[in-house]
Amino acid sequence: MNSILNDIKKGNVKPIYFLMGDEAFFIDKISNYIEKSILSEEEKGFNQMIVYGKDTSVKDIISNAKRFPMMAEKQVIIVKEAQHLSRNIEELAAYVSNMQPTTVLVICYKYKKLDGRRKLAGLIKKNGVLFESKKLYDNKVADWIKTELAQKKYKIDPIAAEMLVNFLGNNLSKIAKELEKLRIVLPQGTLITPTDIEVNIGISKDYNIFEFRKAISTKNVVKANEIVNYFNHNIKDNPLVVTLGSLGDLFTKILLLHGLKDKSQQNAARKLGVHTFFVREYFDAARNYPMRKVSQIISYIHEADMKSKGLGASNFAQKDILKELLFKILH
Repeated sequence: MNSILNDIKKGNVKPIYFLMGDEAFFIDKISNYIEKSILSEEEKGFNQMIVYGKDTSVKDIISNAKRFPMMAEKQVIIVKEAQHLSRNIEELAAYVSNMQPTTVLVICYKYKKLDGRRKLAGLIKKNGVLFESKKLYDNKVADWIKTELAQKKYKIDPIAAEMLVNFLGNNLSKIAKELEKLRIVLPQGTLITPTDIEVNIGISKDYNIFEFRKAISTKNVVKANEIVNYFNHNIKDNPLVVTLGSLGDLFTKILLLHGLKDKSQQNAARKLGVHTFFVREYFDAARNYPMRKVSQIISYIHEADMKSKGLGASNFAQKDILKELLFKILH
């Protein structure tokens, strides 16, 4: 993505940008940059058009793309939600094979991909930019947060970054909005801490999934039960499905750690896909939970997941499911 933005900054603008894939954030970032930067404010009135896939057709897009700009070197056409044109999107190949050089056509094709074996994808690769926006793996999101903040001259405590990931998942658009809130209230150069996250975003620094995992890993029975009670009184912000998913991830990694021959911190971090800062949690947990117990716990988590979906325990309250699971884990 950065190479595309850098090329545009240098004036190397392509006649077509086909932005596709599951991660909407990167697609929006590229299209928004093109929307803001290619034309001056005076030129945009006659030469910049934004249309939506639900309200247009491929034929209309081609017709508009073939126009000449008015009192400007280029015109920009941005098609948002173009995935709604998927049935006829290959019709665009006729235009891409002979594009209007003064048009910059941006196709935002979210949550879908072109068939690379067909004509359109090959033509776009040859004559423009075909960009696939992929979801980040969960273990890469904290690094992305760190990089995003560093570009704005901020730093973030690793625990604070993990709080955001555990609360918001890998939804980069949501995370970016929360980071923007932090930048509004905190001066540049700030090291963002768990307290900053709690005060400005509303994620408890003491009662969150990160602290819950840590309490379980260290067999801190009192703390783990306090967090469960907090979760059960704040179910909307702490849905059971997220908690179970996180616990499943924790014990799957503990099981993997037990099976490693090379248990050095660097190798463990690489194999588990976690930052070296957090490896100690897994070593602590591995000492507290032998491999056989870990296997049992993974089956308990699976049972809890089934119960949460009403399978085999339709009258089981969600708060009771988590309490029962915690008891089985710790005893």
